[in-house]
Amino acid sequence: MTRSWNRPSTASRGAVVAPWFWYAAALAGHTGWGIYPVLGRYLQTVAGVPSMSVLVLGGIPMTILFFAYVLPRYGWRIYAVPMLWAFGAVTVLRSITNILSQRFTLAIYVQLVGLLTPFLVVMLNWLILREKPPRHTLTAIVLSTTGALLMMSQGVGAGGLSFALAAGDWLGIGLAFGSSLFLALYMILVRRTAQQEIPGEAVLAFQTVLIQISALAISLLIGENWRQWQTLDLRGWGAFTAYVLLVVVGANGLQIASIRHLGAPLVSSLMGWRLVSTLAAAMLLLGEQLRSPWQVLGMVIVLVTVTWYLSGQRHSRAGRPVSSTSPAKTS
Repeated sequence: MTRSWNRPSTASRGAVVAPWFWYAAALAGHTGWGIYPVLGRYLQTVAGVPSMSVLVLGGIPMTILFFAYVLPRYGWRIYAVPMLWAFGAVTVLRSITNILSQRFTLAIYVQLVGLLTPFLVVMLNWLILREKPPRHTLTAIVLSTTGALLMMSQGVGAGGLSFALAAGDWLGIGLAFGSSLFLALYMILVRRTAQQEIPGEAVLAFQTVLIQISALAISLLIGENWRQWQTLDLRGWGAFTAYVLLVVVGANGLQIASIRHLGAPLVSSLMGWRLVSTLAAAMLLLGEQLRSPWQVLGMVIVLVTVTWYLSGQRHSRAGRPVSSTSPAKTS
């Protein structure tokens, strides 16, 4: 039996808003997630602030929301769902590996690996739940992997692809892959759990608090030096403000709202846009860019493949009911 926590009906929450508005909101949300690895990398490598401190301070708005709005309105009773704590644990691991990956490798590589998450979900469903993969999955995986290798390559010669990845890049890519794996696991847990009518903002705020507590504990354990925040220049504070407003608040909020009005399959089919916004932001803020036609070709292959594959899944799910009550997914 599902429970309602005094939420307004879907019809009253946006029936008068034009559909194009939610398409724009979805793209804006993906743009926010696209610039996320750029801002995270800038704060850690250019501004020099400790990794865990970014998670702790970046989650302050959601913590305020949690104690000032969520708890007074809903109380702790909505969190009496054991699986919700499992979601929180996986989200913590996802966030920590993600922020660390941004320190060690290029932002475009972090985003590139993140776009492979839908394929990880399919493979985990097949391995764990024995579900048959959607059509064209193998083709999409081969094409996306080819595009990803081209993007990470230095060029193509007589000996095949040549790479110029340092040890730090491999570590960052490995952490990014682990982060995507945790996100894929989270999505499976959400799908396989009995639906609970828990507001998305309540779940998001709760998980952010768990991330903050965990990041703060790790920061104290490893002895991070927070004094760098005292010497942060105007550009550094601008990057942090953008990180909080455009990603933690903006991208999360827009993603939840657009999913509720358009459905998760349609919003997910626009994920390729993240790679474009990552590249644009990385060029402006970090000076990172694609340096060869082969890398550009790889990016095009990944964009086209991911969009084609996710769009195909959306059409295959047409007519199925889309739940808007499952716990909010973090990206």
